Amino acid sequence: MKAHWGEVVGMDFFTAEVWTARGLVTYYVLLLIDLKSRRVHIAGATPYPDESFMAQVARNLTDLVDGFLLTKRILICDRDDKFTEQFKRLIEACGVRVVVTPYQAPNCNAHAERFVRSIKEECLQRMILFGERNLLRCLREFTAHYHAERNHQGIGNELIDGGELAASGRVECQERLGGLLKYYRRAA
Repeated sequence: MKAHWGEVVGMDFFTAEVWTARGLVTYYVLLLIDLKSRRVHIAGATPYPDESFMAQVARNLTDLVDGFLLTKRILICDRDDKFTEQFKRLIEACGVRVVVTPYQAPNCNAHAERFVRSIKEECLQRMILFGERNLLRCLREFTAHYHAERNHQGIGNELIDGGELAASGRVECQERLGGLLKYYRRAA
């Protein structure tokens, strides 16, 4: 398994409640996580995850220039009906094998499930989101925080987008989303 660890990606949906002009709307957010590096990619967010949305996501993920699945060989997803047959065919046509988890077995896609828990507990459940733009901004800011400012035990307590940490100096605080997400580091 370790020989192929960098070729495996987990995928999952989670929901976020957003206030819009039409009232409270549930948005479905699709995420992918590289199991080796723990790098996360938000593939899209929509209140209607229909077949056309999923087909466009598949085309974006397998794009020959900058698709997230370019160097991947296995995609793990659950048995959600949103993962349509057309979506699976488009992904598999590009050489990525789609592996479907057993029924009621969230531990089979544990890395994606853990990211969902993190983003909900650390960010989305602490905010009232007004509009799709606000949701997308929160997703973008949390993902940037997750990659560059949050240590991960699964990769040796390192940052995904590593960087040299200063051993001494004044401590600085970087904030995101109005101080909801904070990162402390030593000034160089």
